[in-house]
Amino acid sequence: PSFKNHYGGQLAFGQDGFLYAATGDGGGSGDPSNNAQNRQSLLGKLLRLDVESPGVTTYRIPGNNPFVGDRDPQNLTRDEIWAVGLRNPWRFSFDRQTGNFYLADVGQDRVEEINFQAASDLGGQNYGWNVLEGTLPYPDASRSVMTNGFTAPVFQYSHDQSRSVTGGYVYRGTSIPGLEGTYVYGDFASGVLWGLRQTSTGRWQNQLLIDSPYRISTFGQDEQGSLYATDFFGNAETNGVVYRLELA
Repeated sequence: PSFKNHYGGQLAFGQDGFLYAATGDGGGSGDPSNNAQNRQSLLGKLLRLDVESPGVTTYRIPGNNPFVGDRDPQNLTRDEIWAVGLRNPWRFSFDRQTGNFYLADVGQDRVEEINFQAASDLGGQNYGWNVLEGTLPYPDASRSVMTNGFTAPVFQYSHDQSRSVTGGYVYRGTSIPGLEGTYVYGDFASGVLWGLRQTSTGRWQNQLLIDSPYRISTFGQDEQGSLYATDFFGNAETNGVVYRLELA
């Protein structure tokens, strides 16, 4: 990266056994190097790598990545890439029950976004940055942008609410029955925790869960499905504290 920010925020293995890596756009305001839309750059991307096959010393490219072989005959896109158009993806996760994928991408000036891929998706999504910020044209919301080929977030919220999303997990624990199947995430700037879920009609509903005083920098889950959140910058007593979410 060219600047000291936007390094991205996650490494995780999917249920397919491959390693997914989310990279930031290289930093600076507005992606000045246009890395997120540059398909020869690995910045501002979601990568999918095979690091466990016999004889692999670094990584191999999974044969069903979306831009491999005949799916990209002119080799316009790096084979490692699973999705493009990300700014600073701060935490992603797979639903341990369904395999569905959730990714939170930190916005620039106006909105924070949650992106979603069903477990059956074949990759190749373009989440829009830096042509779009969420669903809004960037940098001028009034300008006309052709949105064909871009994948919109399933949910976004404005900087009037808060301004630095932290992605979480779909709750699959047993101690908070009302959260079953809900994607729990937060915001670093405000400390709020929200729950996002898709209804039977396909619509997405978002609900405030907790208005905390903490700087929520990351989430985690254990084998039982309990969720944890970390306060990155509180005070002398709360710096770096890990909290477990329980029913009040």
